[in-house]
Amino acid sequence: MEAPLTPPVPLTALTADRELGLRLLAGPGEARVYGVHASEMADPSPYLLGGELLLTAGAGPAGDPDGYAARLVAAGAAALGFGVAPVHEEVPPALAEACARHGLPLLEVPPHTPFTAVARAVWRLMAEARTRELRRVAEAQQGLAAAAARPDPVPAVLSRLAASLGGHVVLVPAGRTAGRPLPAQTAEALAALLARVGPPGGAATATDSAAGWNLAAYSLGDGPVLGVARPDRTPGDHAITAIAAVLLTLLTAPRPEGDAAAALTRLLLDGDPAAALAPGPWHVVHARGSGDPRALAAALGTVLLDPHGDDVRLLAEREPGPQPGWRLGVSAPAAPAELRTAGAQARRALHRAEAARTALARHTEGGLGTLLDPAEARAHAEALLAPLNPALRDTLRGWLAHHGSWDRTAAALGVHRNTVRQRVARCADLLERDLDDPDTRMELWFALRWERPPAGPSAP
Repeated sequence: MEAPLTPPVPLTALTADRELGLRLLAGPGEARVYGVHASEMADPSPYLLGGELLLTAGAGPAGDPDGYAARLVAAGAAALGFGVAPVHEEVPPALAEACARHGLPLLEVPPHTPFTAVARAVWRLMAEARTRELRRVAEAQQGLAAAAARPDPVPAVLSRLAASLGGHVVLVPAGRTAGRPLPAQTAEALAALLARVGPPGGAATATDSAAGWNLAAYSLGDGPVLGVARPDRTPGDHAITAIAAVLLTLLTAPRPEGDAAAALTRLLLDGDPAAALAPGPWHVVHARGSGDPRALAAALGTVLLDPHGDDVRLLAEREPGPQPGWRLGVSAPAAPAELRTAGAQARRALHRAEAARTALARHTEGGLGTLLDPAEARAHAEALLAPLNPALRDTLRGWLAHHGSWDRTAAALGVHRNTVRQRVARCADLLERDLDDPDTRMELWFALRWERPPAGPSAP
């Protein structure tokens, strides 16, 4: 189970800490803090990624409080903390008026509170929030597993999932629902999202938002689609939903009654795959995951399965689709006499899926890039990555290239691992995307590969 991203710290959690003694003087009281930075520069905005609580003793905003507040808001700062004494005995009224005018939360930091104490409180609250999320995911996993063992497991799993997310879930085409009722606008948006997922050629997952609700849809194999609506988005929600999707895939998968025994008998007696199998075409699948290989075979509509070895190997007549909890490599369609070549194709495709951390990779002769118009691909990349500044793009590129490893990304970029966590969390917030979703990671990696290179001479 992959750990969720570290949640941000609500500003209210800091103002509620009596030991810090922080006091809100101006601006909204609701903000999300992704980190802490201290600076006495008149313009610290070039050194901010966004989401920081900026701490100052007053030298920075002294000359131009209005312009100072405006620059911080433009840089995406979460809030400003002003330390009274030794420079100022109180927060300058002009700065409080400027922060109120620009909607920037302004906190008074009392003389007895060191800036380092504020920073430590933020990191401590982040660690506590991450621990709570991990515990919530573990408890939800246990509850979903227990629900799957009940006499009527599908509605039990749906009800448990809705309760764990505090939202609404639906399984189509069965029409089963559970959880909170949805506003009409949200229900319409979720129905449209479900229509985009599942059919041949459709997406494996899709996300959207409507009327303050976060929406997601997940294909459960050949037919069923799971829809999820949440009033809030927390880092552990994706892991909980993925667990439920795997269970629902197993519970709703068809159980075909093939003639595998007859095919095996013909193969043993005749020694010829062409005589043992129908003409096809066939798809060889190599898979890696933590689920039950027999359930995977059932989801792919086949009983031809070899679960032994490093990879699970399958042979399927119908076009395989992504399966929750698995990474798949799929060959090109092949006749029975071409299965050895198709097996090599599937193995290479699985290696690509592992490297890109995507749910499924198919064998292609020229690669994905040959299928796209470069100008259209670059325009899509620029539009998708527009909210990210160059530093965030570099961090996201390194994080994806190192398969989500905080330590290896930090070493490659020459920064602390907490900086990588902060930047990646900021990317997820600005893009409004779930970076735990393999489809999202694949799309972002594609965009980062196609984005327009910066103007001017290239770096050495």
